[in-house]
Amino acid sequence: MTLMLLTLAVFLFVVLIMAVGVIFKRPCLRGSCGGPDIFDRDGDPITCATCPNRKRLEAEAQERRRQGPLPTVQ
Repeated sequence: MTLMLLTLAVFLFVVLIMAVGVIFKRPCLRGSCGGPDIFDRDGDPITCATCPNRKRLEAEAQERRRQGPLPTVQ
């Protein structure tokens, strides 16, 4: 019984870590292949082109490119 509970705890921990990774990555929402589209408040479908986070994410990426590569430790 202890082994089963330990296995369940490890499994739930891994799922939690994956969920946190998805939350911080903030991918745009979209329907699955062949699945229904996701709509915004106005009823328009949300795609990567119309994702509300797109402009912010592009600005952050441009800022990282402008700062240049990270220094390496030797």
